[in-house]
Amino acid sequence: MGTKDREGFLKQFLVYALLICIGFIYIYPLLHMISTSFMSLDDLLDSSIKWLPSSLDFSNYKQAGDSMNFWTSLLQSIIIAGVPTICNLVSCSIVGYGLARFNFKGKSICMGIIILTFVLPSQVTMIPTYVLYSNMGILNTLWAFILPAIVAQGINAPIFILIFWQFFRQIPKVLNEAAKIDGAGYFESFYKIAIPSGKPAFITVGLFSFVWYWNEAYLTNLYVHGVYGDSSWTTLVIQLQNFATNYSNFQAGGGSGGAGAPTLNESINMAGTVLSIIPLLLLYFVLQKQFVESIDRTGITGE
Repeated sequence: MGTKDREGFLKQFLVYALLICIGFIYIYPLLHMISTSFMSLDDLLDSSIKWLPSSLDFSNYKQAGDSMNFWTSLLQSIIIAGVPTICNLVSCSIVGYGLARFNFKGKSICMGIIILTFVLPSQVTMIPTYVLYSNMGILNTLWAFILPAIVAQGINAPIFILIFWQFFRQIPKVLNEAAKIDGAGYFESFYKIAIPSGKPAFITVGLFSFVWYWNEAYLTNLYVHGVYGDSSWTTLVIQLQNFATNYSNFQAGGGSGGAGAPTLNESINMAGTVLSIIPLLLLYFVLQKQFVESIDRTGITGE
């Protein structure tokens, strides 16, 4: 079991065994999905093939990508998730900074309202919001996501405000006082002190916001995609949600083989799923180090 200064073999073995088991639980579905996506129809029907396909069938990705209109859907997904995320970063950071740095009457009430809006389910406000957007004429457009984000009311914006509030509280007030003595105003102090010091909070909020907007299928369908109207906006998640219908229409339209194209099977389904999550996997891979450090510095224990 080791001593106070050195961990013993048995303790290390138990810790690593537990971590490997937990990691396998998370990575098993991903490995199975990737393996199945490269299988041909013969491999799917062959009971002796479980993990490794007899040959890599890249045509599954071509069929899935063409039926999902992958590149157009990818670009629109980045826009739909990225633009509101930028608006969230600006608006929520300003609100969080104001709550962390200024004392005013009704501040506790404002904090309570922010927490309440996060606890309140979106299903409760869905119908009134839909009617409001319809009256404003922004339904089935990207403005349905941009305008709320501009006023710090985007998807899960309350928790972003709390993240910025928690982080900006940790910045010493003497820095702002020194900037004030040098003639800096409130916005200049925010721009030159809070923003450079708040890099971990910005990375955390930016990543969370982008992922939540990316994975949000129902609200995107309702407000932007135009499930009850006509809109050209779509996302990879929506394309995946309607994958069977899109693939049938793709076959009927004579695309990529037309009538000779293979019927929809599990391999093509898995290939479509892999295509829809690849951008997020790449994003996590690139920002993994910064994200872990940001989580530690902003004080988030889990999400």
